Amino acid sequence: MLFNSFSFAAFLPIVFILYWVLGKERLRAQNILLLGASYFFYACWDWRFMFLLIFSTLLDYFTGLKMTASNTKEAKKFWFWLSISINLSFLGIFKYYNFFADSFADAIAIFGLQVNPWTLKVILPVGISFYTFHGLSYVIDIYKNRIPAEKNFIDYSLFVSFFPLLVAGPIERATHLLPQIKKARSFDYSKAIDGLRQILWGLFKKIVIADQCANYANMIFNHSGEYSGSTLLLGAILFAFQIYGDFSGYSDIALGTARLFGIELLRNFSFPYFSRDIAEFWRRWHISLSTWFRDYLYIPLGGSKGGTWVKVRNTFIIFLVSGFWHGANWTFIIWGLLNALYIMPSIVFNTNRSNLDTVAEGRIFPSLKEFAAMILTFGLTVFAWIFFRANSVQHAFNIISTIGSESFFSIPQILPVKLFLLLTLFILIEWNGRMEQYAIAKFALLWPKPVRWGIYYGLVLVIFFFAGAEQQFIYFQF
Repeated sequence: MLFNSFSFAAFLPIVFILYWVLGKERLRAQNILLLGASYFFYACWDWRFMFLLIFSTLLDYFTGLKMTASNTKEAKKFWFWLSISINLSFLGIFKYYNFFADSFADAIAIFGLQVNPWTLKVILPVGISFYTFHGLSYVIDIYKNRIPAEKNFIDYSLFVSFFPLLVAGPIERATHLLPQIKKARSFDYSKAIDGLRQILWGLFKKIVIADQCANYANMIFNHSGEYSGSTLLLGAILFAFQIYGDFSGYSDIALGTARLFGIELLRNFSFPYFSRDIAEFWRRWHISLSTWFRDYLYIPLGGSKGGTWVKVRNTFIIFLVSGFWHGANWTFIIWGLLNALYIMPSIVFNTNRSNLDTVAEGRIFPSLKEFAAMILTFGLTVFAWIFFRANSVQHAFNIISTIGSESFFSIPQILPVKLFLLLTLFILIEWNGRMEQYAIAKFALLWPKPVRWGIYYGLVLVIFFFAGAEQQFIYFQF
């Protein structure tokens, strides 16, 4: 079931009404309703993979209880590593087995040996990376004595499976979400309206921005050999807006939907394309994943302690793992490696915390220095996105070589003027709202009610105007 589908438009109000009819006095019934709705939501994708979700939930739930009941450190460690191993094994089999099998065959082919590896003929279970990371963080936090094991199976299952975040995040922490699940929730009209605004803005990002950019980006990348360097660069830029509009749009819808039920999810995006360096970009892009890797991998590896070499080593590990997390393809690994190289100067010279403020804070326009830094950072990001989007490493290098040819100086063969106007409007709205959690919130603060509602209805009409076939979100593949 897609957020941008008519089925979800029917599903959400039904669950919302039943949920609040039960009322805060029936918290357990509310949680059971949300859990049942979440399983139904997931089963709409492919009911056959429900067993994976339920098995993962049972595994980590009982692991938490077993670790808490362990009388020795050795027993606690046994249950901890058993859960970690099984979780990563399932993720590895479904997501990475074919990659390793094909890579092994390619490697030994160099020595003249030919093998035909057996590969899995199954699709990737949607959301497996996300709900696996939910469970991993829970088990790690119990092992580190940060939280107690959750005894209520319904509450824990809802933490793992809450439908707004189930298939594409944000990646939640038990320390943040579980207390909200266990606490009675009262209907708050202002929060509900705020949630609807965020859902509306997320749908605008997905349908009006991301899907329209996708039409041209897919055409250009899928037939890259037919286009000039300038057109390929345009395709890379459009893909940059596509993936941002698509994924941050999903996150906005997820956060807004959760807010309708009185639950606050972790923020996942903070206007990343206004970043002035790569370190700032990664503080603003896919925040829940970046902080997950920081807390559960970077810091345990030693973090920034131990000198420059340790920081450099740990940073490369983080970005290579991040690239591999996104997909079983060398293109993602190179994408991660590029971002590691981009961020190295700030790590070596200890300037990675130099842009903690909001760009042009207190000013309408950025300074020339800020603007140049944003353009450079965006350019580096677009270059890395070429590998992220390309079908193979060779495909990416072919695109880059064409961009670097004389055809770069030609007029692009595709000039979507209407889309340029839409993107300009989108950028201006985002810039105007860069101090808020989501850009459309600025309208709720600055404009009188008639104008505000006119804008909302205008957005709804624009969304319906551009709505076509239901397009999946990019991050479902991860």
